[in-house]
Formats: sequence, C-alpha cells, structure tokens
Amino acid sequence: MANLVTAGLDGSRESVAAARWAAHEADLRGVPLALVHVEEWLERPPLAVATTEVQRQWARGLLREASEEIKGLYPELEITARRLSGIPATALAHAAASSDMLVLGSRGLGAITGFILGSIGAGTIAATDQPVVLVRAPRDEAKPAEGSHPDGPIVTGVDIRHPGDALLSFAFDEAARRGCALRVLHAWAPPPVVGYGPGLDPGVQEEIGRGIATAVDEMIRPWCEKYPSVTVTPEVFIGQSAIQLVDASKGAALVVVGRRIRRSAYGAHIGAIAHAVLHHAAAPVAVIAHE
Repeated sequence: MANLVTAGLDGSRESVAAARWAAHEADLRGVPLALVHVEEWLERPPLAVATTEVQRQWARGLLREASEEIKGLYPELEITARRLSGIPATALAHAAASSDMLVLGSRGLGAITGFILGSIGAGTIAATDQPVVLVRAPRDEAKPAEGSHPDGPIVTGVDIRHPGDALLSFAFDEAARRGCALRVLHAWAPPPVVGYGPGLDPGVQEEIGRGIATAVDEMIRPWCEKYPSVTVTPEVFIGQSAIQLVDASKGAALVVVGRRIRRSAYGAHIGAIAHAVLHHAAAPVAVIAHE
C-alpha cells in the first residue's frame, strides 16, 4: 500500500468535484492527498514563452485554490500539490503508480449526454494498474458529486468464470471503511435455442440460476468471513451485466467494476462492460485492473 490518494486537476468543474471526492476518501483512509496538474508541453516557438509563463501561473493558482478549499473542509488532512509535464494520460498513470488510488473528473454519463468520457480519462485508465475512480461534477456546487449518495451501498459485478480477488478486495474494503452495505451482482444469459424449437424449459432455467447463485456465494464467502461487519447481498440476474450495474448505480455510493489487464500491439483496453458503466452509471465508478 502506498498510503496516498491522488487526484488530477485540470480546472474543470469535474476535476474539482474529483478532488473533493478524493479528499473525502483520503480522510476516510487516514492518508495524505496529492493534487496534481499535468501541463502538456508541445513544441512552441520562442514567442510562446510568455504564454507558457501565464499557464504556469494559472496552474499554480489552480492547485493553491483547490488545496485551500480542501484544507477548509478537512483541516487535519495532509495535502501536497505539484505540477507534472508530459502527455496527460501517461503522466497521470505515472502518478497513480505511487498511489493507492487515482481520482479523475468525468464529463459524460447518461443516455443523452453520454460517451464523452474523454481520451485522457480513457487513456489513463487503460495505462493504470492502480484503482481509478471517475467522478462527475454536481449541478449544484453546494452538493456532493453528481450521482453520489454517501450513505448508499457499494455496488460491484462479478464474473464467476474468472477470479475476482482484486475486485472483491477493493469493494469489501470500501464497504467496511464506509460502514455501508455491499451489493454483489452477477448477470447471465440462458444458452441459445437451436433452430425453431421451444425455449429453455423454465425448470432447467431455474436450476441453472440456482447453480450460478451457489457459485457466487462460494466466490464471496472468504471475503464475507474476512469482513464480518459488511452486510452483503448477492444478486443474480438474467440479462446484460452493464445494464444491471448501471441500473443498480442509482442511489449507490460507488460502483466498482473490473477490467482485465491486456497488453497488445494495439494498446491497452478498458473492456466493454467497464466502458459502458463509465459512460452511463449514476454514481462515481472505480475501475479495478486485474489479471
């Protein structure tokens, strides 16, 4: 454990909301908060020196104001602020490597405004092995981050075909720290029907459902024993995982999704389920990388 929570600031309302969320998380964990701003340096002609200095002054002011605001909310919280340079996604991923968690702002969620996660957020998640949390800005600055319900449950989805230790460890730990309930979801689809024959017999479907529910119970049992104070509700649905998680995000304190670490010649990928949840969930979303 690095014992540090890091938040990225770019001056947007979303990044300010992310910094506040990160401060609350750091306070819960009893660890310092690091605020970082990435200055993307490109080749500039000599006459651009003055503009560069203006940007530096603006970045210093941004970090100073955010630090002062958060200090007013959490007087005992240790806060550091620093400017980084380079490609934003790469620099943020590097900062995350020495943190327990990286928190970023997210502009787009919902069916109407969705699909504007942004290349920096998507690139950072794909390049980061540490947990990354995406937070939306509130419509009202006096309220918590949009979609955030601090007293709500933690929601996570599991795949019984793959080990979920990293995902479940994070979800149970967050629920125990916050003193809230945990909902563990698993969605499955009946096997396809061949030709024009009748659909799957209801009795067979129920039997499959019971078997899957048993597998989910066995998967989470060690974590329930490790975190006896956490009230856990396993739920098995027929349908698509992303849709179930998005629906369950309403009223949740946090949604926790996984993404498999995949390196290829075409770069890293977030994964279809995580991608959909990030764009449409109504609560902050934590993305946990796992093998």
